Amino acid sequence: MVDDKSKRDFRERDRVSAEEDDEVEHFAQKVALTPQQIRELIKKHGNDRETLERVAKAFGRR
Repeated sequence: MVDDKSKRDFRERDRVSAEEDDEVEHFAQKVALTPQQIRELIKKHGNDRETLERVAKAFGRR
């Protein structure tokens, strides 16, 4: 069966939304930090997923 190209997902997968609790919690579990720590990182570094992953790894080593 062919994918229906008219049904598109407009979420920005390269961003982490601080307003979406489930998205923050999922990302926090992925990088072994708390949701509050993730929100602090978003405030400080922005919501780019790649940047957050890099910063979270360094943050977790402290």
